[in-house]
Amino acid sequence: MRSANGAGGADGVRAGVRAPDAAPPAEADRSGPSWNGKRRRLFDRDLRALLRGSLDPRRIHCDEPLAPLTTLRVGGRADWFLDSRSAPEVAAAVQAARALGLPVTLLGGGSNVLVGDAGVRGLVVRFRHGEIVESSPGLVRAAAGVTINGLVRWTVNRGYAGLETWAGTPGTVGGAVCGNAHFRGRLIGERVAAAVLLRPDGGMHRVARDRMGFGYDRSRVQETGEVVLSAEFAVETGPAAVLRAEARSSLRFRKRTQPLDAPSAGCVFRNPDPDLQRLPSGVPCAAGALVDGAGLKGCTVGGARVSPVHANFIVTDPGARARDVRVLIERCRAAVAEKYGVTLAPEVVFLGEFDASP
Repeated sequence: MRSANGAGGADGVRAGVRAPDAAPPAEADRSGPSWNGKRRRLFDRDLRALLRGSLDPRRIHCDEPLAPLTTLRVGGRADWFLDSRSAPEVAAAVQAARALGLPVTLLGGGSNVLVGDAGVRGLVVRFRHGEIVESSPGLVRAAAGVTINGLVRWTVNRGYAGLETWAGTPGTVGGAVCGNAHFRGRLIGERVAAAVLLRPDGGMHRVARDRMGFGYDRSRVQETGEVVLSAEFAVETGPAAVLRAEARSSLRFRKRTQPLDAPSAGCVFRNPDPDLQRLPSGVPCAAGALVDGAGLKGCTVGGARVSPVHANFIVTDPGARARDVRVLIERCRAAVAEKYGVTLAPEVVFLGEFDASP
Protein backbone atom coordinates (compact mmCIF):
# COMPACT_ATOMS: atom_id res chain seq x y z
CA MET A 1 0.00 0.00 0.00
CA ARG A 2 1.64 3.28 -1.00
CA SER A 3 0.79 6.98 -1.38
CA ALA A 4 2.39 10.38 -1.07
CA ASN A 5 -0.76 12.41 -1.12
CA GLY A 6 -0.52 16.12 -0.50
CA ALA A 7 -3.09 17.37 1.96
CA GLY A 8 -5.92 19.66 1.06
CA GLY A 9 -7.40 22.63 2.88
CA ALA A 10 -9.12 22.79 6.27
CA ASP A 11 -12.50 21.38 5.16
CA GLY A 12 -11.96 18.26 7.22
CA VAL A 13 -11.32 20.05 10.52
CA ARG A 14 -13.78 18.92 13.16
CA ALA A 15 -15.97 21.38 14.95
CA GLY A 16 -14.32 22.72 18.06
CA VAL A 17 -10.74 22.19 16.81
CA ARG A 18 -9.05 25.33 15.59
CA ALA A 19 -6.97 25.45 12.44
CA PRO A 20 -3.19 25.40 12.84
CA ASP A 21 -1.52 28.61 14.00
CA ALA A 22 1.21 28.32 11.39
CA ALA A 23 1.20 27.27 7.77
CA PRO A 24 3.29 24.17 7.00
CA PRO A 25 6.76 25.06 5.73
CA ALA A 26 7.85 24.28 2.22
CA GLU A 27 9.59 20.95 1.70
CA ALA A 28 12.98 22.62 1.49
CA ASP A 29 12.44 24.40 4.83
CA ARG A 30 11.43 21.40 6.91
CA SER A 31 14.95 20.37 7.85
CA GLY A 32 15.79 23.77 9.40
CA PRO A 33 15.69 24.66 13.09
CA SER A 34 12.41 26.59 12.77
CA TRP A 35 10.59 23.46 11.54
CA ASN A 36 12.10 21.45 14.37
CA GLY A 37 11.12 24.14 16.85
CA LYS A 38 7.94 26.14 17.47
CA ARG A 39 6.16 25.46 14.18
CA ARG A 40 6.65 21.74 14.53
CA ARG A 41 5.31 21.81 18.09
CA LEU A 42 2.21 23.63 16.85
CA PHE A 43 1.57 21.01 14.20
CA ASP A 44 2.17 18.25 16.71
CA ARG A 45 -0.39 19.76 19.07
CA ASP A 46 -3.04 20.25 16.38
CA LEU A 47 -2.55 16.80 14.83
CA ARG A 48 -3.05 15.11 18.19
CA ALA A 49 -6.08 17.31 18.93
CA LEU A 50 -7.75 16.35 15.65
CA LEU A 51 -7.23 12.65 16.31
CA ARG A 52 -8.21 12.60 19.98
CA GLY A 53 -11.73 11.40 19.26
CA SER A 54 -10.55 8.55 17.01
CA LEU A 55 -7.52 7.08 18.78
CA ASP A 56 -5.12 7.60 21.66
CA PRO A 57 -2.89 10.53 20.59
CA ARG A 58 0.01 8.92 22.44
CA ARG A 59 0.16 6.36 19.63
CA ILE A 60 1.44 9.09 17.29
CA HIS A 61 5.24 8.99 17.37
CA CYS A 62 7.66 11.70 16.28
CA ASP A 63 10.87 11.03 14.35
CA GLU A 64 10.07 7.35 13.96
CA PRO A 65 12.78 5.29 12.18
CA LEU A 66 11.34 3.81 9.00
CA ALA A 67 14.20 1.54 7.92
CA PRO A 68 13.10 -1.35 10.20
CA LEU A 69 9.60 -1.12 8.70
CA THR A 70 10.75 -1.65 5.11
CA THR A 71 12.04 -4.81 3.46
CA LEU A 72 15.15 -2.99 2.17
CA ARG A 73 16.06 -1.96 5.75
CA VAL A 74 17.31 1.49 4.70
CA GLY A 75 16.02 5.05 4.92
CA GLY A 76 15.42 7.87 7.36
CA ARG A 77 12.69 8.86 9.79
CA ALA A 78 9.07 10.00 9.61
CA ASP A 79 8.15 13.40 11.06
CA TRP A 80 5.08 11.71 12.54
CA PHE A 81 4.13 8.06 12.47
CA LEU A 82 0.97 6.10 13.29
CA ASP A 83 0.72 2.32 13.34
CA SER A 84 -3.01 2.12 12.61
CA ARG A 85 -5.21 -0.76 13.68
CA SER A 86 -8.28 -0.36 11.47
CA ALA A 87 -9.63 1.27 8.34
CA PRO A 88 -11.50 3.95 10.38
CA GLU A 89 -8.20 4.91 12.03
CA VAL A 90 -6.54 5.22 8.63
CA ALA A 91 -9.39 7.43 7.43
CA ALA A 92 -9.24 9.63 10.54
CA ALA A 93 -5.47 10.04 10.31
CA VAL A 94 -5.53 10.90 6.61
CA GLN A 95 -8.31 13.45 7.10
CA ALA A 96 -6.58 15.06 10.09
CA ALA A 97 -3.26 15.43 8.31
CA ARG A 98 -4.90 16.80 5.19
CA ALA A 99 -6.86 19.31 7.27
CA LEU A 100 -3.54 20.61 8.60
CA GLY A 101 -1.91 20.70 5.19
CA LEU A 102 0.52 17.92 6.05
CA PRO A 103 1.61 15.37 3.44
CA VAL A 104 0.39 11.83 4.10
CA THR A 105 2.29 8.69 3.17
CA LEU A 106 0.64 5.28 3.46
CA LEU A 107 2.90 2.33 4.26
CA GLY A 108 1.84 -1.29 4.28
CA GLY A 109 4.27 -4.17 4.51
CA GLY A 110 7.20 -1.96 3.49
CA SER A 111 8.05 -3.83 0.29
CA ASN A 112 8.38 -2.16 -3.11
CA VAL A 113 9.50 1.14 -1.52
CA LEU A 114 12.77 2.99 -1.03
CA VAL A 115 12.71 5.59 1.76
CA GLY A 116 15.18 8.45 1.38
CA ASP A 117 17.95 8.89 3.92
CA ALA A 118 16.55 12.32 4.89
CA GLY A 119 13.25 10.71 5.84
CA VAL A 120 9.62 11.43 5.02
CA ARG A 121 7.95 14.74 5.77
CA GLY A 122 4.50 14.88 7.29
CA LEU A 123 2.58 11.88 8.61
CA VAL A 124 3.35 8.27 7.74
CA VAL A 125 0.48 5.86 8.42
CA ARG A 126 1.21 2.15 8.46
CA PHE A 127 -1.78 -0.12 7.97
CA ARG A 128 -1.17 -3.70 9.03
CA HIS A 129 -3.52 -6.52 9.95
CA GLY A 130 -7.31 -6.35 9.70
CA GLU A 131 -10.08 -8.83 9.06
CA ILE A 132 -10.85 -11.30 6.29
CA VAL A 133 -14.45 -12.39 5.73
CA GLU A 134 -16.54 -14.14 3.11
CA SER A 135 -18.62 -11.13 2.11
CA SER A 136 -20.92 -13.17 -0.15
CA PRO A 137 -20.76 -16.48 -2.04
CA GLY A 138 -17.70 -16.40 -4.28
CA LEU A 139 -16.29 -13.21 -2.74
CA VAL A 140 -13.73 -12.76 0.04
CA ARG A 141 -13.15 -9.30 1.50
CA ALA A 142 -9.81 -8.42 3.12
CA ALA A 143 -8.74 -5.22 4.84
CA ALA A 144 -5.93 -3.32 3.14
CA GLY A 145 -3.58 -4.07 6.03
CA VAL A 146 -3.85 -7.85 5.65
CA THR A 147 -0.71 -9.42 4.22
CA ILE A 148 -1.02 -11.22 0.91
CA ASN A 149 0.46 -14.31 2.54
CA GLY A 150 -2.15 -14.09 5.31
CA LEU A 151 -4.91 -13.84 2.71
CA VAL A 152 -3.54 -16.84 0.82
CA ARG A 153 -3.42 -18.95 4.00
CA TRP A 154 -6.98 -17.94 4.94
CA THR A 155 -8.43 -18.84 1.54
CA VAL A 156 -6.44 -22.06 1.09
CA ASN A 157 -7.37 -23.38 4.54
CA ARG A 158 -11.06 -22.82 3.76
CA GLY A 159 -10.95 -24.39 0.31
CA TYR A 160 -11.26 -21.14 -1.67
CA ALA A 161 -9.31 -21.23 -4.94
CA GLY A 162 -7.88 -18.40 -6.99
CA LEU A 163 -5.21 -16.82 -4.81
CA GLU A 164 -2.98 -19.79 -3.96
CA THR A 165 -0.35 -18.94 -6.60
CA TRP A 166 0.30 -15.64 -4.79
CA ALA A 167 1.93 -17.43 -1.85
CA GLY A 168 5.21 -15.76 -0.97
CA THR A 169 4.18 -12.35 -2.27
CA PRO A 170 5.51 -9.64 0.05
CA GLY A 171 3.41 -6.73 1.26
CA THR A 172 -0.26 -6.16 1.95
CA VAL A 173 -3.58 -6.21 0.14
CA GLY A 174 -3.59 -2.42 -0.09
CA GLY A 175 -0.18 -2.26 -1.70
CA ALA A 176 -0.93 -5.15 -4.06
CA VAL A 177 -4.15 -3.51 -5.26
CA CYS A 178 -2.56 -0.07 -5.55
CA GLY A 179 0.29 -1.40 -7.70
CA ASN A 180 -1.68 -4.26 -9.31
CA ALA A 181 0.95 -6.79 -8.26
CA HIS A 182 2.12 -9.27 -10.86
CA PHE A 183 3.59 -12.75 -10.76
CA ARG A 184 4.46 -15.05 -13.66
CA GLY A 185 2.37 -13.11 -16.13
CA ARG A 186 -0.72 -12.74 -13.93
CA LEU A 187 -2.03 -9.53 -12.34
CA ILE A 188 -3.75 -9.57 -8.97
CA GLY A 189 -6.31 -7.11 -10.35
CA GLU A 190 -7.73 -10.01 -12.35
CA ARG A 191 -9.01 -11.39 -9.03
CA VAL A 192 -10.26 -8.11 -7.56
CA ALA A 193 -14.03 -7.75 -7.79
CA ALA A 194 -14.16 -4.35 -6.10
CA ALA A 195 -12.29 -2.14 -3.64
CA VAL A 196 -13.39 0.30 -0.96
CA LEU A 197 -11.48 3.55 -1.41
CA LEU A 198 -11.09 6.62 0.77
CA ARG A 199 -11.53 9.73 -1.35
CA PRO A 200 -9.41 12.86 -0.82
CA ASP A 201 -12.51 14.61 0.59
CA GLY A 202 -12.81 11.96 3.31
CA GLY A 203 -15.72 10.02 1.82
CA MET A 204 -15.60 6.28 1.20
CA HIS A 205 -16.96 4.49 -1.85
CA ARG A 206 -16.96 1.03 -3.37
CA VAL A 207 -15.34 0.87 -6.79
CA ALA A 208 -15.88 -2.07 -9.14
CA ARG A 209 -12.93 -3.69 -10.89
CA ASP A 210 -13.74 -2.19 -14.29
CA ARG A 211 -13.42 1.30 -12.76
CA MET A 212 -10.15 0.64 -10.92
CA GLY A 213 -7.98 1.52 -13.91
CA PHE A 214 -5.92 -1.64 -13.58
CA GLY A 215 -2.92 -2.04 -15.85
CA TYR A 216 0.58 -3.44 -15.59
CA ASP A 217 1.88 -2.20 -12.21
CA ARG A 218 -0.83 0.43 -11.99
CA SER A 219 -4.30 1.33 -10.71
CA ARG A 220 -6.32 4.51 -10.51
CA VAL A 221 -5.33 5.22 -6.90
CA GLN A 222 -1.81 6.11 -8.03
CA GLU A 223 -3.29 9.17 -9.75
CA THR A 224 -6.42 10.08 -7.79
CA GLY A 225 -5.05 10.43 -4.26
CA GLU A 226 -7.49 7.78 -3.03
CA VAL A 227 -6.51 5.23 -0.38
CA VAL A 228 -7.34 1.53 -0.52
CA LEU A 229 -9.17 0.48 2.65
CA SER A 230 -10.25 -3.03 1.62
CA ALA A 231 -10.71 -5.24 -1.42
CA GLU A 232 -13.03 -8.05 -2.47
CA PHE A 233 -11.53 -11.01 -4.33
CA ALA A 234 -13.37 -13.46 -6.57
CA VAL A 235 -12.79 -17.07 -5.51
CA GLU A 236 -14.04 -20.56 -6.35
CA THR A 237 -14.17 -23.70 -4.27
CA GLY A 238 -11.44 -26.32 -4.43
CA PRO A 239 -9.82 -29.11 -2.38
CA ALA A 240 -7.72 -27.55 0.37
CA ALA A 241 -4.97 -30.14 -0.08
CA VAL A 242 -4.62 -29.35 -3.77
CA LEU A 243 -4.61 -25.60 -3.12
CA ARG A 244 -2.03 -26.00 -0.38
CA ALA A 245 0.23 -27.96 -2.74
CA GLU A 246 -0.09 -25.22 -5.37
CA ALA A 247 0.80 -22.55 -2.79
CA ARG A 248 3.87 -24.50 -1.71
CA SER A 249 4.92 -24.94 -5.34
CA SER A 250 4.65 -21.20 -5.89
CA LEU A 251 6.72 -20.50 -2.79
CA ARG A 252 9.40 -22.99 -3.89
CA PHE A 253 9.62 -21.24 -7.26
CA ARG A 254 10.18 -17.88 -5.54
CA LYS A 255 12.85 -19.32 -3.26
CA ARG A 256 14.63 -20.85 -6.24
CA THR A 257 14.57 -17.73 -8.43
CA GLN A 258 14.58 -14.78 -6.00
CA PRO A 259 16.97 -13.66 -3.22
CA LEU A 260 14.46 -14.17 -0.40
CA ASP A 261 17.20 -14.57 2.19
CA ALA A 262 18.46 -10.97 1.84
CA PRO A 263 16.78 -7.56 2.36
CA SER A 264 15.28 -6.26 -0.88
CA ALA A 265 12.28 -4.30 -2.10
CA GLY A 266 11.25 -6.93 -4.62
CA CYS A 267 11.58 -6.24 -8.34
CA VAL A 268 13.29 -2.91 -8.93
CA PHE A 269 12.26 -2.29 -12.56
CA ARG A 270 9.16 -2.88 -14.61
CA ASN A 271 9.53 -5.15 -17.59
CA PRO A 272 9.65 -2.99 -20.73
CA ASP A 273 6.61 -2.93 -23.00
CA PRO A 274 7.70 -4.31 -26.41
CA ASP A 275 4.93 -2.29 -28.05
CA LEU A 276 6.48 0.94 -26.76
CA GLN A 277 10.19 0.15 -26.74
CA ARG A 278 11.86 -1.82 -29.52
CA LEU A 279 14.12 -4.56 -28.21
CA PRO A 280 17.01 -6.05 -30.21
CA SER A 281 16.23 -9.40 -31.80
CA GLY A 282 16.63 -12.27 -29.38
CA VAL A 283 16.69 -10.07 -26.27
CA PRO A 284 14.02 -11.11 -23.76
CA CYS A 285 11.47 -8.58 -22.60
CA ALA A 286 12.54 -8.88 -18.98
CA ALA A 287 14.19 -6.19 -16.88
CA GLY A 288 16.35 -8.70 -15.02
CA ALA A 289 17.71 -10.17 -18.24
CA LEU A 290 18.55 -6.68 -19.54
CA VAL A 291 20.40 -5.70 -16.37
CA ASP A 292 22.25 -9.03 -16.46
CA GLY A 293 23.08 -8.61 -20.14
CA ALA A 294 24.46 -5.14 -19.44
CA GLY A 295 26.94 -6.73 -17.04
CA LEU A 296 25.49 -5.38 -13.79
CA LYS A 297 24.65 -8.63 -11.97
CA GLY A 298 26.66 -8.56 -8.74
CA CYS A 299 27.55 -4.87 -9.12
CA THR A 300 27.83 -3.03 -5.79
CA VAL A 301 27.56 0.55 -4.59
CA GLY A 302 28.31 0.97 -0.91
CA GLY A 303 26.12 -1.51 0.93
CA ALA A 304 23.79 -2.17 -2.03
CA ARG A 305 24.28 -4.95 -4.57
CA VAL A 306 22.52 -6.22 -7.69
CA SER A 307 21.56 -9.73 -6.63
CA PRO A 308 23.59 -12.54 -8.18
CA VAL A 309 20.41 -14.66 -8.01
CA HIS A 310 18.11 -12.31 -9.95
CA ALA A 311 19.35 -9.10 -11.57
CA ASN A 312 16.03 -7.29 -11.11
CA PHE A 313 16.58 -7.36 -7.34
CA ILE A 314 18.86 -5.07 -5.35
CA VAL A 315 19.81 -6.41 -1.93
CA THR A 316 21.37 -4.55 0.98
CA ASP A 317 23.98 -5.29 3.62
CA PRO A 318 24.02 -3.87 7.16
CA GLY A 319 25.10 -0.24 7.03
CA ALA A 320 23.69 0.35 3.53
CA ARG A 321 22.08 3.70 2.80
CA ALA A 322 19.16 4.60 0.57
CA ARG A 323 21.60 6.65 -1.49
CA ASP A 324 23.56 3.48 -2.30
CA VAL A 325 20.41 1.85 -3.66
CA ARG A 326 19.36 4.94 -5.62
CA VAL A 327 22.80 5.30 -7.23
CA LEU A 328 22.83 1.62 -8.16
CA ILE A 329 19.37 1.91 -9.70
CA GLU A 330 20.51 4.79 -11.90
CA ARG A 331 23.67 2.93 -12.84
CA CYS A 332 21.60 -0.05 -14.01
CA ARG A 333 19.27 2.19 -16.00
CA ALA A 334 22.19 3.94 -17.70
CA ALA A 335 23.95 0.67 -18.59
CA VAL A 336 20.78 -0.87 -20.07
CA ALA A 337 20.02 2.30 -22.03
CA GLU A 338 23.56 2.40 -23.42
CA LYS A 339 23.65 -1.25 -24.48
CA TYR A 340 20.07 -1.85 -25.60
CA GLY A 341 18.54 1.58 -26.09
CA VAL A 342 15.86 0.68 -23.56
CA THR A 343 14.79 2.97 -20.73
CA LEU A 344 13.87 0.95 -17.65
CA ALA A 345 11.09 2.40 -15.49
CA PRO A 346 11.45 1.83 -11.73
CA GLU A 347 8.86 -0.41 -10.15
CA VAL A 348 10.06 0.51 -6.69
CA VAL A 349 8.42 3.65 -5.25
CA PHE A 350 10.65 6.43 -3.92
CA LEU A 351 9.38 7.93 -0.68
CA GLY A 352 10.71 10.97 1.13
CA GLU A 353 13.81 13.04 0.55
CA PHE A 354 17.00 11.92 -1.19
CA ASP A 355 20.40 13.41 -1.82
CA ALA A 356 20.00 15.84 -4.71
CA SER A 357 23.10 14.49 -6.46
CA PRO A 358 23.12 10.67 -6.40
